[in-house]
Amino acid sequence: MTQSGWLAGGWLASARHCVSPNRGPRPTGVQVELALIHSISLPPGRHGGDAIERLFTNRLDVDAHPYYRKLRELQVSAHFVLRRGGELLQFVGCDERAWHAGASQWRGRPNCNDFSVGIELEGLEGLLFEPAQYRVLARLLRVLAARYPIGGVVGHEHVAVGRKNDPGAGFDWAWLASELGWPAQYFPDPAARAA
Repeated sequence: MTQSGWLAGGWLASARHCVSPNRGPRPTGVQVELALIHSISLPPGRHGGDAIERLFTNRLDVDAHPYYRKLRELQVSAHFVLRRGGELLQFVGCDERAWHAGASQWRGRPNCNDFSVGIELEGLEGLLFEPAQYRVLARLLRVLAARYPIGGVVGHEHVAVGRKNDPGAGFDWAWLASELGWPAQYFPDPAARAA
């Protein structure tokens, strides 16, 4: 993944594209400044399969599993999904707004969807993620920071406090910060990570 690996609209040539209809324009003059890390597995705790792709493209059969029934009217997306083995999928171009954060706030700014890139790691909140996911995530974050003025990398739990818990205690923030070598203020503070 290099700067030249970008396609029009903020699509990475190296990702597998699964275009989601759940997207829209960013507000005029608003740039991507935040990388927002999530976790997802469908049904919860189950990996593999195409349920995440189907959810983000509004093709999930809600009768295929009891858990899916609560997702019947849901229209969500993320820019990227990182599968357990490290495969990178992209659903929304980074120049557009994906629907991943919901009610959220970062450094006093509401509506994180407006200025963030949503990155979903396949996995269950609170549990461990795979080394391949971390390696691809670090490369992806470097590529994003080369194109956009990224000023922070946080979890959904940090921008939707009390409402969301992902990626959770199993996510290794210390490894990511060390691997990237970015200033400490780019990451959740230790007190927030321990909460």
